[in-house]
Amino acid sequence: MRTLDRLVVGSFMKLFVVVSLAVPPLFILGDFTERLDQYLDRGLSRTEIALSYLYKMPEYLQYAFPIAALVATIFTIHSMTRHHEIVAAKAGGISFHRIMAPLVVLGVLLTGVALGLSEVVPRGNRIAAQIQRAEGPSRTWRSDFVYRSEDGLSWQVTRLTASDGRMTGVVLERPPSAESPGTHVTAEAANWTEGEGWTLAQGYMRTLLPDSTERAVQFERMTMPEMKERPEDLLEVPREPEEMTYAEIARLAAILERTGGDATEWLVRRGQLLSVPVATLIIILFGAPLATSSKRGGTAFGIGISLLTVIVFTMMLKFAGAMGEAGAISPWSAAWMPNIFFFGAALLLLARVRT
Repeated sequence: MRTLDRLVVGSFMKLFVVVSLAVPPLFILGDFTERLDQYLDRGLSRTEIALSYLYKMPEYLQYAFPIAALVATIFTIHSMTRHHEIVAAKAGGISFHRIMAPLVVLGVLLTGVALGLSEVVPRGNRIAAQIQRAEGPSRTWRSDFVYRSEDGLSWQVTRLTASDGRMTGVVLERPPSAESPGTHVTAEAANWTEGEGWTLAQGYMRTLLPDSTERAVQFERMTMPEMKERPEDLLEVPREPEEMTYAEIARLAAILERTGGDATEWLVRRGQLLSVPVATLIIILFGAPLATSSKRGGTAFGIGISLLTVIVFTMMLKFAGAMGEAGAISPWSAAWMPNIFFFGAALLLLARVRT
């Protein structure tokens, strides 16, 4: 690694670590102030409150990454500009794009770390919610619902109680296809047994053959291998979005789409789980050329441009998310619009920098 690269990396990482450690307490203070009345009503002790915020720390660190990356980039490049280090590097034949190359590498690495935190954050938030006693009573039953499994089997259930693994008023349907006949099953009840699955009781099974004829069979007890879902899977009681991983949100969205529900909110959230970490790299690309002018103020300029960028990015993220949830734009556009905007701005700024 060249001496210049070590200078850039060292200056950036010092600022990044300081800001990353300084931002989470601000989030904690704001959240604590907002929820203090709730904590007092629930009778939480100081230890419980502190422990819950400890488990939420990965989430606050993830939010701090783009902010810290922006501040570190702007102050690193602007300081080098004011002290004519960039001019000296250019005189030695090193372009500005080469100077910021270590920042791009660091941005890629930090984006990877932020993506890793995306899998840690939901688990920490679940534990924090349990400690804060924010979870309502667990739902153990569901009535009059329709469910569609991944293999196309439609369920109509009058009542499900997950505590004893029992359903009543069960109707199962599978439309006929070129590969298999259609199936229509009615049963008075069904019981779940671990290792065996669902056992239907007191019903009829009708098979719709390709020649439009029908074959009906009455049964007292019958099992269907296609009924793979556990009672808990049929409850459809999702956690809060911030308590779910990418895979869990994708699975829930697929279930909602199969059963005719609206999965838009969850698709937006799934996209944001990727777009927010990637913003760390994009913010670095945006901030570096923005800080190359020596005519602007020093610390005041750095703080001002950092705050303005963070405010604009946050507003765009919330605005685009709201538009996506309302169906005005696609979930993909809602999740990635702020990144696309800042990436486009970064390319324009990089193109205008004298190299």
